[in-house]
Amino acid sequence: MENNVDSNQQQILVVVPLYNHGATVRDVVDRCLKQHPYVLVVDDGSCDGGANDLSDLPVTVLKHEVNRGKGQAILTAADYARQHDFSHVVTIDADGQHHPEDLPLFFAAIESEPLAIYVGLRDFDVANIPTSSRFGRQFSNFWLRVETGCKLGDVQSGYRAYPVRVLDHLTFTDLRFSFEVEVLVKACWAGVPLYDVPIQVYYAPGSERVSHFDKLKDNMRLAWLNNRLCLRSIAPWPHKRLVKAEQPPFSWRQPLKSLRNLLAQDISPSKLALAMAIGLLLGTLPLIACHTVVTLFVAGFVGVNRYLAVAAGNLCMPPLVPALCIEVGYYLRHGKWLTEISFQTLGAQCLDRVFEWFLGSLILGPLFALFGGLVVYVLTRWMQQHSWNSSTSKELS
Repeated sequence: MENNVDSNQQQILVVVPLYNHGATVRDVVDRCLKQHPYVLVVDDGSCDGGANDLSDLPVTVLKHEVNRGKGQAILTAADYARQHDFSHVVTIDADGQHHPEDLPLFFAAIESEPLAIYVGLRDFDVANIPTSSRFGRQFSNFWLRVETGCKLGDVQSGYRAYPVRVLDHLTFTDLRFSFEVEVLVKACWAGVPLYDVPIQVYYAPGSERVSHFDKLKDNMRLAWLNNRLCLRSIAPWPHKRLVKAEQPPFSWRQPLKSLRNLLAQDISPSKLALAMAIGLLLGTLPLIACHTVVTLFVAGFVGVNRYLAVAAGNLCMPPLVPALCIEVGYYLRHGKWLTEISFQTLGAQCLDRVFEWFLGSLILGPLFALFGGLVVYVLTRWMQQHSWNSSTSKELS
């Protein structure tokens, strides 16, 4: 059987984390063996004897004496994979939800880009999909994008391909269900690409479905994890990276050089223009004491360069831009310009000025964003074209 396996696939280990799915695990493992000869089952403290039904199959079974969580089961599999010279693990749930026949899709994806993490995008058009699963998927997808700027279609899917090198590089705080969210966020921070792999899915009818997800405890763990990750995403110290950063910081001391550096990392002029526009738009708003935090979140969610967005917002710092917004807002309210600068107008009437700042920002913010974004787009397009022409001339000479 090994002779029929591609040499690249010989470095892949299929992993089945098991916890009290004795009724389905044998079928899952048997079907996995028809696709791939290297299968490992990690029994995470099961008490239903399911692993005993695998004794006649050519698989390796590792056992935790007590339940330690799915995350720990995956890390145990990664340790085994490293010790036996496997470069990747592909995890598939033991409950029969995933189709082992989709394993070749992951094998092909690994071969095309070995350092990436691949996550199975479940087809939710099939019957019996629980409403909680649909909501949970959208919820987790949203928070991944907020925390990293990365987009995936199914963050909660357990059908995945992990490079062992990536799992070794990262550190984790949650080793239960939340692990599968944490690993994606930290991998993205480390510069590891995340990709969807469309897969089939089977959900048994409600009476037959076995789930170990505790709606109270596990949802609380997810909420606490997302709070920590959100705060970490805006912290000033750099993330632990496995792949060299593709988006170096932006500095107004050397704006042209900074833009050239960003272009050199294959960041498109349109993305740079959008980052500038977002920074200017948010910078004009009266987001007192939280401009930077909001800008980081929005830039991360949209997937544009955070450094450029924050730098653009800094152009709108007091007093000039807020004063212009207040003047425009005052004019909209009273039909005349604010000319009296006193304790009465800036102190006693400060709430009126904040409201006028907001009104004015609704006019000036989009104008600044449009102008700044257009300038950056035209400038970077010119830089890009000039660089291309220079390199072409050198090649021809």
